[in-house]
Amino acid sequence: MKNSRLLILCSLLFTTILFSCSSTTAPVIIPSPSNFSDYVIKGDITTSSVVKFVVGKTYSLQGFVYVKPGVTLTIEPGVVIKGDLVTKATLFVEPGAKIIAEGTADMPIVFTSAQDPGKRKSGDWGGVVLLGKAPVNKTPVVVEGENTTQFGGSDAADNSGIMKYVRIEFAGIAFETDKEINGLTFGGVGSGTTIDYIQVSHSGDDSFEWFGGTVNAKHLIAYKGLDDDFDTDNGYSGNVQFGFILRDPVVADQCSCSDSNGFESDNDATGSEALPKTKAKFANVTMVMGEGTPDPKFRSQYRIRRSSELGIYNSVSTGEWTAKGGLELQDAVAQNYLDGKMAYLGVFVQHAKKPIVSGDETKLKNAANKNFFTSNPADLKLAAGYNKISGKPGLIPQAGSLLLTGGATLPSGFDVTNYVGAFNTTDWTDKWANWDPQNTVY
Repeated sequence: MKNSRLLILCSLLFTTILFSCSSTTAPVIIPSPSNFSDYVIKGDITTSSVVKFVVGKTYSLQGFVYVKPGVTLTIEPGVVIKGDLVTKATLFVEPGAKIIAEGTADMPIVFTSAQDPGKRKSGDWGGVVLLGKAPVNKTPVVVEGENTTQFGGSDAADNSGIMKYVRIEFAGIAFETDKEINGLTFGGVGSGTTIDYIQVSHSGDDSFEWFGGTVNAKHLIAYKGLDDDFDTDNGYSGNVQFGFILRDPVVADQCSCSDSNGFESDNDATGSEALPKTKAKFANVTMVMGEGTPDPKFRSQYRIRRSSELGIYNSVSTGEWTAKGGLELQDAVAQNYLDGKMAYLGVFVQHAKKPIVSGDETKLKNAANKNFFTSNPADLKLAAGYNKISGKPGLIPQAGSLLLTGGATLPSGFDVTNYVGAFNTTDWTDKWANWDPQNTVY
């Protein structure tokens, strides 16, 4: 009788284990043979996989990791992934693949440097490259520097997944000379994709760059990047709302072929009229040059050029960008603006030397457009410590600031706001953002 009961019990246990194993998606996570408290993510991910959160453990991203078409990579809240320096670790989500990286304010997902605290640098690893099948005005088009993976297509509503409450730190490595990848790169990403609450810190190139596509985004932080903060090219046409940019005045791109701007926007590299046009719209952005003397390689707060039709709404920029100044409408862009192909409404620009670099000042200064240009930062009544470069900067404007009520009516597709800049009375960076990633122990 005892043997019979034991046999039944063993049979049930075996069935339970078998069922449990067969119903679990096999993760592409390889326990490190030398240290089982860490894990390695490498190679092609060809099976839908889950990166599990385990208290006290981090993951190592090594080499070029490709999430292949038809595959979903899910990353749980709280996961920390460290990019390897030697192998130029980079995560590519190919067209037709998806990433579900949905953290929370209390448990953001972090991609960061594998170097020790105090020794991290911009470009310690590659970054995250999200690719899709939405329209791009160049064919074929491949990832710059990597030069292999193609993206783009005809599906404007393409869905590459979800990235929410995610930090990307010390990315932006050079694949080739003068061909760096960005903190977060979008290539032909469609409007079915969710991008919200993303902080890119200490990028070795642009913080965010969009190559075509239609993806919308909210709550973006570009913190102490090297080149441009928001760079738009090759027909990007999405809406971006609520963005905060803070620059370290001594950190600018020293390449002879480049300079550093808050916004840089091209239709394409030649300034052609290729379709679809770069005509994204940005609303409620705050752009700040940090305290101190800016490097001479800082050019303009907004450098809109090469036939771009990018529009800006209810946004404020402040500080000295030494080479040029504030709002720079370059090449054919000034005429595009006069022809009504883009709009600047509720744009507040503070720059001591030249708030408006080029363009039609009469139209820009028309009271109906609710733009405001000044040389004096005190006119804006920004938060105390708004331009501090150590620790958390001040974010909420002072009582009585023009920013709190001076906004224009936004186009459809945006949340309704009547204020200028990223913040009114709510700090949406609370909990999940990190203002000292250099010294954070992961």
